[in-house]
Amino acid sequence: MAKKVILITGASSGMGLETTKDLVKQGYTVYGGARHTDKIEKAGAHSLKMNMADYASLEKGVNQIIKEQGKIDVLWNNAGFGLYGAVEDTPIDTAKYQFEVNLFGLARLTQLVTPHMRKKKSGLIINTSSMGGKIYFPLGAWYHATKHALEGFSDCLRLELKQFGIKVVILEPGAIDTNFGEVFMEHFNKLPKNSAYKSLMDGYRNMDMSSMKASPSSLISETIQKIISSDKPKRRYLVGSMAKPTVYMRKWLGDAYLDNMMLKMVKPK
Repeated sequence: MAKKVILITGASSGMGLETTKDLVKQGYTVYGGARHTDKIEKAGAHSLKMNMADYASLEKGVNQIIKEQGKIDVLWNNAGFGLYGAVEDTPIDTAKYQFEVNLFGLARLTQLVTPHMRKKKSGLIINTSSMGGKIYFPLGAWYHATKHALEGFSDCLRLELKQFGIKVVILEPGAIDTNFGEVFMEHFNKLPKNSAYKSLMDGYRNMDMSSMKASPSSLISETIQKIISSDKPKRRYLVGSMAKPTVYMRKWLGDAYLDNMMLKMVKPK
């Protein structure tokens, strides 16, 4: 059987890089897209210079794969980042960039890939949401807004593409051992030091994370391999530390309970 051709965005670090390495070892033809591609090449994958906010780079990458392989069997929309800070403090242009990377760039790449999948009457699209697409944390409004939006986007996309034999799966990771926290703290620390929300910000900085043991990136790699190899993948995969307990807590105990729990977590000592 012909090898499946897989395109992964955000393939230069964390979950994306770990999975890229494993899929290459499994014998798949893997193209990794990212702004920095050195680690992708070392992993043995084909590298593509891709910036989710630069649609021309997305088009160029897809065209290259089609020229070299003639198809794209799997698209894993994995690129994204977490922007944290009070709604009032965050410039709208910054918030728009969060949506550009986490939603609109993803949507544009999907638009570029789906015609090729339709032509083959088969394909698999995996969209990385988060447990944060079902729950929320204080100071995370813009990030959670993108993930809640991605959930709805993916559900509608799944129904639209079913007639063409294309499957759409939503990946909802919990706490995973990546550089996610470092990235969101980097943006977090650029906010005004005299913010009216300083007590919440300090609560985040002083939060005791020792009890929240993050799952390894290998868990995501195993899940992606499971999805790719399945004839009938589930619509959603909620995996990783704290994912199921926290989402189920909101579902069964309600928003008031979750509100209180979240505010206690960031309460200044």
